[in-house]
Amino acid sequence: MKDNVGNKPLLDVQNLTVRFTVKRGGFFSEPKYLYAVDDISFQIKRGETLAIVGESGSGKTTAALAVARLVKAYKGRVDLDGTNFLGLEDEALRLARAKMQFIFQDPYSSLNPRVRAEKIVREPLDNLGAVDDVERQAIIDKLFEAVGLHPEQQRLFPHQFSGGQRQRIGIARALATQPDLIICDEPVSALDVAVQAQILNLLRKLQADFGLTFLFISHDLGVVQHMCDSIAVMYMGKIVEYADRLSLFNNPLHPYTKALLSAVPSVDKKRRAETKRILIPGDPPDPLDLPQGCRFANRCPVAQDRCRSEQPDLKALASGHKVACHLVDESAVSPL
Repeated sequence: MKDNVGNKPLLDVQNLTVRFTVKRGGFFSEPKYLYAVDDISFQIKRGETLAIVGESGSGKTTAALAVARLVKAYKGRVDLDGTNFLGLEDEALRLARAKMQFIFQDPYSSLNPRVRAEKIVREPLDNLGAVDDVERQAIIDKLFEAVGLHPEQQRLFPHQFSGGQRQRIGIARALATQPDLIICDEPVSALDVAVQAQILNLLRKLQADFGLTFLFISHDLGVVQHMCDSIAVMYMGKIVEYADRLSLFNNPLHPYTKALLSAVPSVDKKRRAETKRILIPGDPPDPLDLPQGCRFANRCPVAQDRCRSEQPDLKALASGHKVACHLVDESAVSPL
């Protein structure tokens, strides 16, 4: 298990921006850009988990893809263990990719249906070519055992596994190169509820056993509540709230976060009675014609004139809690 050395983050993302060019209206017209991720920053310490949560279209998955260089960043910096990951090229990039692996959302489409499970898990090791065949097989055997699969299942094809078992194969494949960081993109959203719990418990066990660091992407705050150390809430390409798990769940400050949390089901009867459901009216703004002020202002029940004319910065409060809302001050009280 790798030690958490000091306070230096394993992953340090600064001012990350991803934009896509939208088709021009005419030959001489200026191109329009869709800013899927707009100037976001976050850090993850070794051995910890950060969740990025938000609605579909908030930019959370695009941010994760940009961190892994599966989508090109327009600007920003991604430091992985002190190395500028966005600045690497060719062989240096190929070797560095071993330190950052992905667990994809859909266990049905992320595995090659014509390849046996053993070869799927082995592929990252073959690409690196760092160990001989005997050692590779020993690693694969250990990985299958670690994710709860039997040795004889190595010879099976993906269609012979259940959804949860396929995701276990995906997890084993991500672990093969002993990465420093694993990006989990909605890893349980395509699974049944009972299987979701099994996969989340497996990820937590593997984190404890191997000292793994996770960047966890999800739209479900109920899932990340038991999985993450810190949470960043995204809306329309921006981080609107960023705090440790206990602070965010016990005292959500941004109206958007408050509304998301009010929709999380609870088995606690007292908590259900005390939680008032907050509905978010209307639709998100047009991503090609974003408002001048806060991007949530047109749906916020407490928005004021300043909110509609001036974009709030993500400011840090004395507690370390960060929030992008004009209506939240050092008293750390939600406007709702």
